[in-house]
Amino acid sequence: MNPIEIDLHKELKKYFGFNQFKGLQEQVVNSIIYGNNTFVIMPTGGGKSLCYQLPALVLEGTAIVVSPLIALMKNQVDAIRSLSSENGIAHVLNSSLTKSEVNKVKSDITNGVTKLLYVAPESLTKGEYIQFLQGVKLSFVAIDEAHCISEWGHDFRPEYRRIKHILAEISQVPIIALTATATPKVQQDIQKKLADGRCFCF
Repeated sequence: MNPIEIDLHKELKKYFGFNQFKGLQEQVVNSIIYGNNTFVIMPTGGGKSLCYQLPALVLEGTAIVVSPLIALMKNQVDAIRSLSSENGIAHVLNSSLTKSEVNKVKSDITNGVTKLLYVAPESLTKGEYIQFLQGVKLSFVAIDEAHCISEWGHDFRPEYRRIKHILAEISQVPIIALTATATPKVQQDIQKKLADGRCFCF
């Protein structure tokens, strides 16, 4: 769908039941829809997840959501599935899945059913998954808890440092990085590590 043709308020009401956006959500969603690398600092409870869930639901292809928190991923998948009659609209891809479950996820993505694919950073390093994702239509990549990228952050995770290089192998799609808190030094580090400093910041 052409971004100009998307009525965001209509889609917001359709999927989430809200009549209006909160804070900077609308600007962030527009930034993603128009294909910009986007960096978002939004406090817990500020509605960060909607910033990538809504564009994922209205754009063509599957959005990859990288998160370090397995419990959070499951909660978000359950929430997105409650918005649709199609269970495959959202999936988690991690090491806990059986082979048949992985095949089901891949099938739903290939068939255009899945709009949001939640993965841990470790899962992105698997050659099998990289090869698969190279052959499917992706809309963008969202990186939640993006402060984990920075060695100057309070929760640095080395696997996050590899995300940029892995994404370069998979597809040239926009990246949105989100975090609740980040010092100026961490903010610069995140933007440099993900998009060579070229981001729309909110």
